[in-house]
Amino acid sequence: MKTYLILFGFLLSTNLFAQVKSDSVYMHTNYDLTTYRIAMRDGVHLFTIVYTPKDKSKTHPIIINRTCYNASGYTDYKTGGYPSPYLINDKYIFVFQDVRGRYLSEGTFDNMRPNIPGNNPKDKKAIDESSDTWDTIDWLTKNIKGNNGRVGMLGISYPGFYTAAAIPDAHPALKASSPQAPISDFFFDDFHHQSAYLESYTAAFAVFGYQHDKPSLEDSWGDKLSRIPQASDGYNFYLEKGPLKNLTKDFHHDNFFWDQIINHPNYDEFWQKRSLLPHLKNVNHAVMTVGGWFDAEDLYGPLNIYKSIEASSPKAKNTIVMGPWGHGDWAGERGKSTHNHIYFGDSLSSKYQRDVERKFFNYYLKDEGKMTLPEAYMFDTGKKEWKEFAVWPPQTGTSKLYFGQNGQLSVDKPLDEKAMFSYVSDPAKPVPYTSQTEGLTFTPRNFMSDDQREASRRPDVITFQTEPLENDWTLAGEIMAKLKVSMSGTDADFIVKLIDVYPDNHPNYDHNPKNVKMGGYQQLVRSEVFRGRFRNSFEKPEPFKANEISDVSYRLQDILHTFKKGHRVMIQIHSTWFPYIDRNPQKYVDNIYKANEEDFIKSTIIVYGSSVVEIGDLESMKAKVDVKK
Repeated sequence: MKTYLILFGFLLSTNLFAQVKSDSVYMHTNYDLTTYRIAMRDGVHLFTIVYTPKDKSKTHPIIINRTCYNASGYTDYKTGGYPSPYLINDKYIFVFQDVRGRYLSEGTFDNMRPNIPGNNPKDKKAIDESSDTWDTIDWLTKNIKGNNGRVGMLGISYPGFYTAAAIPDAHPALKASSPQAPISDFFFDDFHHQSAYLESYTAAFAVFGYQHDKPSLEDSWGDKLSRIPQASDGYNFYLEKGPLKNLTKDFHHDNFFWDQIINHPNYDEFWQKRSLLPHLKNVNHAVMTVGGWFDAEDLYGPLNIYKSIEASSPKAKNTIVMGPWGHGDWAGERGKSTHNHIYFGDSLSSKYQRDVERKFFNYYLKDEGKMTLPEAYMFDTGKKEWKEFAVWPPQTGTSKLYFGQNGQLSVDKPLDEKAMFSYVSDPAKPVPYTSQTEGLTFTPRNFMSDDQREASRRPDVITFQTEPLENDWTLAGEIMAKLKVSMSGTDADFIVKLIDVYPDNHPNYDHNPKNVKMGGYQQLVRSEVFRGRFRNSFEKPEPFKANEISDVSYRLQDILHTFKKGHRVMIQIHSTWFPYIDRNPQKYVDNIYKANEEDFIKSTIIVYGSSVVEIGDLESMKAKVDVKK
């Protein structure tokens, strides 16, 4: 039972079953259900569920969801509110399919299966997610009666990746794709962030690291999830567990995905060929990529999929939507739209489903309505309102934040470039990633907008802030941290956080517990980690030279946030973020996954006043999809 409770928690975290309610009465009344085993070009059969509208007075488009999370969850006329009730009411042919190697589909499962350019149906051995989707669409349009010959795709999280993976060399019937919270490159998203391992994901590996013997409704991992015990305090659990090599020994010694990760710690050919971004070329159908500004899993994916298509196919009908959501939260409606302690408005998910997603598919698949969606439909998380942009990032110039003595943060005015700000980073006492005690979880959520007051009080976190703003100040676009650092060790991680400091008289929100005070709240707006060994190349890591100044420049994810009058802008910098991110030993080792206990050392780290954080329309970063500096 525990195994299934954990898995159900994971599925909820991806919002594949975002609205836990039965649609069976409506679906029974309006749709017919049929299952098929569709043959791929290499002879492997994929289990496929098809809901066809009973209304035969006209033809209907097809919308496909390909998943590794068990398509049979959509049988018995239940959809769990996914796709949205608006699309269900509009009468589409809905298709749910197990990808190869999962549940009732044949074949071998591969995480982020590499794309093979060309997609030649006559090549029986050139198999990837694009070819499987091509073969599926070809079969559906030829064999499902009453379809109008147009196909759309929709998916959230891993199904978002499968949606995006069908874009290269797409079937001509594919007219509209909406990858939502999609993974684009596992070295920068989901299981890693900018190459650093997300230790909080340790419990998720069982779901992705075992093959099934044959098509089955049984989980391929059996009882492997139960190897990781329950714990109310994930921080203490992972700290007591020690180096990552102990996770190999105790939990994942027979897990093929874990084995791949620990034996490919750098951005080598294994990871490079699994990146989807270089293959998003010559896009000739409509794409609407959707993400959440507070998505702890897949914020990199939506932004970079959109930018890659924009760079390679500038004439493509390419749209991006970013709202004030965590991972996949737009798929469910809770009335009040909140993230952790922050309130953003009412019924924002329904507005998106009704006024954005519905219009997108109806226009491109049914020729209904007018296409009024902007290039970028983005939510300002400070003003708490939707904004439209003709281009993203908006061409508004660049702002620069400089560090000064006594915690000063200056806008566009360098302070003391010779200043030095030091802290001692101790892997035995790492900085927690959240102000709240949390148990073991597949994907932390709340910390993406969490209060940073606890972190700002720690001696191993350096903090800078402006004076209260005299006017509203909107920051929009990309963020680049350009740090000059030195250290007594030979390796280190760097976490840079951009924070909105509320005035002391800010009112409390009704949805919060009484102990949560919004006066003086330090809301995390954007943050990212970077593993310093990759400062010159993700392919070829290198140690730092002790006590020698080095440049560490890396990109955080994009932002659209208005810091209101009376608020302050804050920057925090530190070197541990546990257990969201694994601990860097701070003594350079070739492979951190195989480091020993004695490799973990304290390090005195200095950040110099010549460092800067740039925000805005960073031309040098625009459309940059390569990984070399």
